[in-house]
Amino acid sequence: MERYYQKEIECASREELRAIQDEKLVKQVKHVWDNVPYYRKKMEEKGVTPDDIKSVDDLHKLPFLTKADLREAYPYGLMGKPLKDCVRIQSTSGTTGKRVVAFYTQHDIDLWEECCARAITAAGGTEEDVCQVSYGYGLFTGGPGLNGGSHKVGCLTVPTSSGNTDRQIMFIMDLQATILCCTPSYAAYLGERMKELGYGPDDIPLKAGIFGAEAWSEEMRQDIQKTLGIKAYDIYGLTELSGPGVSFECSAQNGMHVNEDHFIPEIIDPDTGEVLPDGEQGELVFTAIDKEAFPMMRYRTRDVCTLIREKCSCGRTHVRMAKPKGRTDDMLIIRGVNVFPSQIETVLLKHGYAANYQIVVDRVNNTDTLDVQVEMTPEMFTDNMGEISARQKDLVEGLRSMLGIKAKVSLVAPKSIVRSEGKAVRVIDRRKI
Repeated sequence: MERYYQKEIECASREELRAIQDEKLVKQVKHVWDNVPYYRKKMEEKGVTPDDIKSVDDLHKLPFLTKADLREAYPYGLMGKPLKDCVRIQSTSGTTGKRVVAFYTQHDIDLWEECCARAITAAGGTEEDVCQVSYGYGLFTGGPGLNGGSHKVGCLTVPTSSGNTDRQIMFIMDLQATILCCTPSYAAYLGERMKELGYGPDDIPLKAGIFGAEAWSEEMRQDIQKTLGIKAYDIYGLTELSGPGVSFECSAQNGMHVNEDHFIPEIIDPDTGEVLPDGEQGELVFTAIDKEAFPMMRYRTRDVCTLIREKCSCGRTHVRMAKPKGRTDDMLIIRGVNVFPSQIETVLLKHGYAANYQIVVDRVNNTDTLDVQVEMTPEMFTDNMGEISARQKDLVEGLRSMLGIKAKVSLVAPKSIVRSEGKAVRVIDRRKI
């Protein structure tokens, strides 16, 4: 039986949802115009005033916000509330330049935690469950978001944070944890370690996992589900928009429902900024329509995906977003071909390899090189060079067929690629160094 945290909103008619969005958007644009001079200036440059925004139909008239704006306005330039009304910040891990710092009023935190509670409930969570949150705590949004959502649902919350894998497993087994929240790469690592310790899927009390914060393929999902004996649900979010819970998967596991009473999604052409029709692939843009302290308007996520409006079997009416296919900014262009790490992962898992790999891109004699280093599983590990060579050849062909270009494949010993307890470092691009 499908469970809902706020059924009246999650299953509201499209007309009701639209009325909520129209009312909140008009109010939010006025809030931003009055309180965020940085964005008001962008609106003035575009010749738009709050009077021009009467409904969602006018959303396209508003200017975009990008990561560059966040860096330029750092730290306080995009705040919509005075500091005395803010109770917390969260921040991204920030790989380049300044970190993104997002601000929250208590109201913002309550709404964010409700979104996470919807995700946990959609994964079957109730007050009877033990929810182990193995996302990082602190500035990263994963731990605090799911922690708050778990409290709202009424689960017994186990705030393990990431790392210390054997202790994580001890808590799962001793406390009979039923829901696991972490990155997919860490879930795969936990599964691998539990297998080593002799636990099969029937011994593990977990029934569901809520995994996000990095890209993962359908094949990786099946792998994790099999090893841990669970149903694995995807969750999506960005620090800029609050954190995880912007959208989440239901029992259908066919796209993530966007919490449309809080966030309006659009798909745009990344080159022209034009809004694309439903079903077309492009860059995902979000407008947060009731955030007080950090009100993101038409924020360009750089994630590439499509929106799905067909009716969902779970009964929820909110639009779904397909799993992002990659990003417009970390998409690799190799010899003129767009390559997404998720495509490489799909090939590896189809050929029976675990999701432990690293992609090394370099430039030799003005030509891009693509070297995929793949860990062998303990079962396939051998020092027979003929067998290794044949396996590498198979993968080279599989990758050529998927990507349209030739990659070098290096099979390496089990456990020789450094494990990650947060986001896995999948790509080393030496061309930029």
